Amino acid sequence: MNKSSFIRASKCLLFLGVTALWASDAPRGPLRAGAARIDITPAQDAALPMAGFANRTQGFKAIHDKIYVRAIVLDDGTSQAALVAWELLFVPTAVWAEVSQRIATDTGIPPERLILSAVHDHGAPSLRGGGGEAPATAAYTDQVEVAAVRAVHEAKAALQPARFGIGTGKAYINVNRRELTPDRGWWLGYNPVGPSDKTVAVLKFEDMSGKPIALWINYPVHGVVMGPQNYQVTGDVPGATSRFVEQYYRGKIATRSDGGPELRLRPEQTAGDNGPVAVWTSGAAGDQNPVSMASGEDFTMVDALGKILGEEVVRVSSGIRTSPQARIWGAQQLVTCPGRRVEQGPLPRKDYKFQDADPVNIRLGLLMIDDIALAGVSGEALTGIYQHLKRDSPFNHTVMVTHANGSSGYIPNDSAFDQISYEITTSHLKPGCAENAIVNGFLDMMGRH
Repeated sequence: MNKSSFIRASKCLLFLGVTALWASDAPRGPLRAGAARIDITPAQDAALPMAGFANRTQGFKAIHDKIYVRAIVLDDGTSQAALVAWELLFVPTAVWAEVSQRIATDTGIPPERLILSAVHDHGAPSLRGGGGEAPATAAYTDQVEVAAVRAVHEAKAALQPARFGIGTGKAYINVNRRELTPDRGWWLGYNPVGPSDKTVAVLKFEDMSGKPIALWINYPVHGVVMGPQNYQVTGDVPGATSRFVEQYYRGKIATRSDGGPELRLRPEQTAGDNGPVAVWTSGAAGDQNPVSMASGEDFTMVDALGKILGEEVVRVSSGIRTSPQARIWGAQQLVTCPGRRVEQGPLPRKDYKFQDADPVNIRLGLLMIDDIALAGVSGEALTGIYQHLKRDSPFNHTVMVTHANGSSGYIPNDSAFDQISYEITTSHLKPGCAENAIVNGFLDMMGRH
């Protein structure tokens, strides 16, 4: 590892604390894996506001497709870990604190070995801490918390001898959204030459006969195919991707003669086959939108992009080599950076002024499965931060999971602050701290592994 990475200058205020579960000397053990999926779709008549678009003025009016919390639990004979994702906008920090402690109490899996993330779905209800504190929102948040704990509990109960491996592919369904316009400056738009990572990362867990137990998927794109005119509950493109992959392995999608999947039942399988759980997670998508978005409430584009991404997941999964031995290790670190806020006024505009604000805490959670580094960040990181981490990481397989273990808002890389855009005016961070604090924080934890 490049030791100079640890002494790179940073304007970060302080490190509040570091917790780690040491496993550097622990041998690899026989892997066990289990998975579960719990429905968190609200009641049809629930009076719940939708999350993610400020200009939506009413609650959802219908349910287009169900939304879920999915969990994978891993056991190496010494340590256990959980990978959990829900099809909601984010993980409020107070909700993370509550759920992580309940999972620890109920299952014995400590927060240091838990990555609880949101897919950043803008077609789902809001949670407590998301700006709406109505009794209905509080009740729905309680429902989601219970479901998340139950998902981990059921996944742990389903542990069985397993094999695992990782693979990567490419999917061209995202695009940089920070566009330079003649009348608005840098703002939300379409920038095909801007930084954009097309990598699809797939962790595969299968039983000893080769049947998939779970697939953990990571891709950087906003869950906003259905825009602010949509008032139907949906998992958007993350949900459509998980649904496609799960249907494929449950026998509802066949393989064409040219090797690609198609929607029809395979004769040798039945729709009743339980199949694996497909857990979708968001990569560094703070500056990444879908390559195309819907008009009104037409869900055709959601299904199309979910199919494209799902097909790549299936293709990558088929080529992954797996191993029955693993070592699990986890650590967390909380860093604090100086805060600021944009002065009130119309957005976008030509001139911006910023005021000092409260410091911002960013929680970093590193989960190692052998030499696979899953780097959870409690915010909406832009592409440049992940590129920096991958460049400096000593591990070939380093995957960033955003909206994980809390919520710190938009986290731009240092150079992005020079282009004042939606992400910059929305971020609560001052320039010059977060990028190096995140990268150095993860490198420090990786060095302890």
